[in-house]
Amino acid sequence: MAGEDAKREDGSDGAAPAADGPAADGVVGGKSPLDDIMIAMDVVDTLRHDEGLIERELNDEARRKDLIERLREIYRGQGIEVPDRILEEGVEALEGDRFTYKPPSPDAFSTKLAKAYVTRWTWGKYVLGLVGGIAAFFLINYAVFERPKQMQAETEQRELAVILPKRISKLQSDIASEAGDPLIAARSEGIAKSGLNAASSGNLKTARQSSSELEEMLRKLRSSYDIRIVNRPGEVSGLWRIPDANPDTYNFYLVVEAVDPDGKVLEQAIPNEETGKSEKVKTWAVRVDRSVLQSVKADKDDDGIIQDNIVGHKERGRLEPDWSIPIRGGTITRWK
Repeated sequence: MAGEDAKREDGSDGAAPAADGPAADGVVGGKSPLDDIMIAMDVVDTLRHDEGLIERELNDEARRKDLIERLREIYRGQGIEVPDRILEEGVEALEGDRFTYKPPSPDAFSTKLAKAYVTRWTWGKYVLGLVGGIAAFFLINYAVFERPKQMQAETEQRELAVILPKRISKLQSDIASEAGDPLIAARSEGIAKSGLNAASSGNLKTARQSSSELEEMLRKLRSSYDIRIVNRPGEVSGLWRIPDANPDTYNFYLVVEAVDPDGKVLEQAIPNEETGKSEKVKTWAVRVDRSVLQSVKADKDDDGIIQDNIVGHKERGRLEPDWSIPIRGGTITRWK
């Protein structure tokens, strides 16, 4: 019949394979080799579910063959035809633990890494807090300590390289213009040279000191005032002292002050011969002969007023005042 000769639409010849015929190589009931692996795994699973069967049947070859036959019957009862080689592979897989899951060693690095990843939200917040604390520490340390030090270093470097050299040069130039004595100009030039050398070598302290000396020199040169004996109630006009270096003698002093043309008392930098230090004061005592102190005392005792109270004058362009009385050169700033 034409229908018997016809081919199936899917390309096969329409003839069903024999139910009991052997399977093609690598194929069981039309299944792929992957299905063979699955059946072998199922065989292993079947054996694992009967641990007593395994203990009894896997001891010798005869019992092993009997076990394979019994397995075949089990699968036939389920309508599955399983070749002997698959059954044998399943038994061998069971013996070799081929399809048994073996957890990795807890001491393995990969295991520890995996556990760390899984628990990252537990320990991660502590690590994040620690990292944040360390970062905050370094940030605060930089903002509070390191950055101010850097800024100070930058400021000092600029002062040495630009500010102080410019200031010292300007002060020396102004002093040369104000000075009425060539010796003053020469002295200021020496101080300026020392300051500029200190600035170029990075010696900030010496450079600042030279600048301060020049500033004080210029201020003195530009000032003009009278030296007046102090004559106010509650204040002494003269005194005597016994020096520590020579207890057998006396030093006599007049207490004076510098008064500008407007009547303002000016502050002066005065060296104290008893301490060796210089202080800025408005009144100081200048050492004089005993006869000068006695003369001033007599003038004050007459009517309580010192008539000849102007004992010196300082002109602009000069560093020191000219005195109208003989002085011994020493001065003190404290006597009370």
